[in-house]
Amino acid sequence: MVTLPARYGRWMPILAPMALLVLIIHLNSSFGTDSAEFTAETEFNTKHAQGGKFVPIPPAPCPSLPGIDDVLVVVKTGITEAREKVPVHVRTTLRCIPHKLVVSDFEEEIDGLRTHDVFRNASEKLRAHQDFALYNRAREGGRAALLDQDNKKVANGPSGMMDNPGWKLDKWKFLPMMQEARQYRPEARWYVFIEADTYAFWPNLLAWLEHFDSSKNLYLGNQMQIGENLFAHGGSGFVLSHGAMHAVADYHAKHVEEWEERTNIEWAGDCVLGIALRKIGIELTWSWPHVTRESIWQQDALGDGFGVKQWCHPAVTFHHMTPSDVERLWEFDERWFGKVSSLAPRAGLVLQDHANSSSQQNNTLLTYSDIFRNFVRPKLTERAEDWDNGSEDLVQKAEPMTIYECAEHCAKKPLCRQYSLSPDGRCKTSEWAMRGLASPGTQSGTMLWRVDAAVESSGLCPEPIWVTQ
Repeated sequence: MVTLPARYGRWMPILAPMALLVLIIHLNSSFGTDSAEFTAETEFNTKHAQGGKFVPIPPAPCPSLPGIDDVLVVVKTGITEAREKVPVHVRTTLRCIPHKLVVSDFEEEIDGLRTHDVFRNASEKLRAHQDFALYNRAREGGRAALLDQDNKKVANGPSGMMDNPGWKLDKWKFLPMMQEARQYRPEARWYVFIEADTYAFWPNLLAWLEHFDSSKNLYLGNQMQIGENLFAHGGSGFVLSHGAMHAVADYHAKHVEEWEERTNIEWAGDCVLGIALRKIGIELTWSWPHVTRESIWQQDALGDGFGVKQWCHPAVTFHHMTPSDVERLWEFDERWFGKVSSLAPRAGLVLQDHANSSSQQNNTLLTYSDIFRNFVRPKLTERAEDWDNGSEDLVQKAEPMTIYECAEHCAKKPLCRQYSLSPDGRCKTSEWAMRGLASPGTQSGTMLWRVDAAVESSGLCPEPIWVTQ
């Protein structure tokens, strides 16, 4: 055993903590952006711990949301995902929504919020359908009746996730959901439908709806098409006016069996709803980019789609958002609109260029420009390991490439802003600027100077651009 001379003993209480602090600083600096982000999140979570027990931050008072009392928010979920995805919304996005309905294939209470069985009025004939095997088991035995197969993650193919029991059951919910929503709040002016992995910016939504007349038959959503059928994508979120809701609910109530047969032959329930609405003369109002099927990390705010540039449009929804994504975006949302300024910001959530953008002077709206500058751009890095930024343009080369060759290929293309290299050496480039998602073995890079130049050339937004027809 090594011992120190007695004359050094009195310094140990001082030197030991200092050495530990130096070690921590050294280790922390050796990690990348994601580790620093994790450290900041850990500090944020432990800051409110006392005596080893977590002490939650007192919720801020609910802000004023003019028009929210006229809205019913309907969240669609299912037994295989509800306990994973709904709790974060209960404490964040839904906390201050006065009228909300969570429809599911299983009735239960989740963190104080009751889910409603959307099939409670389904016929015995319908419940005998093979797609209802999961529903019948859960109805009989609760969560204990779930099988490993029910929770198995499967790939999303051209016709959805046909090997997933919960996904197959989901398509049957859309038309019964109309009945449940109308019965729950028949006087609502607007019915807003989202899914458990959808994030909605309520101030932006309410400002958008001010441009429409709820007494008219309106169907607002992200345009999708299967064959000849045009409809609003369910995961992006869609809106029905008071008139449209009552019209489609009345129509469905008179032709239940007919639409059960139609649902059986289609693979997407949102498509079935769109067909029913069109049958009664209610056409879709194309609403991209306000509502989108992509997550915030897979959306190119600098780009365009359907001939529309996103930059100055207020964002209303993002889809495919994990509970962690929802938590982070909610904090940004709250800070942006000035609701919880007392919260210490986490890593990467510093509001930038705030004083320069005229659309930010009173924080009443949040455009794609605002989101990219302040939430996405701080997350972009020149190089990232085990990360896929979503580049799609494959470089045709017989031999595998290195990440340096891939970067050089992108640099030679004036419009290229990012690139990625698969584990087997396939290089992809893109004119997009996206954060992307974790992907083991994939390497990604971003030409940050080109991204910043594109932000500069896109400029500020003197006023928001709305989709109104």
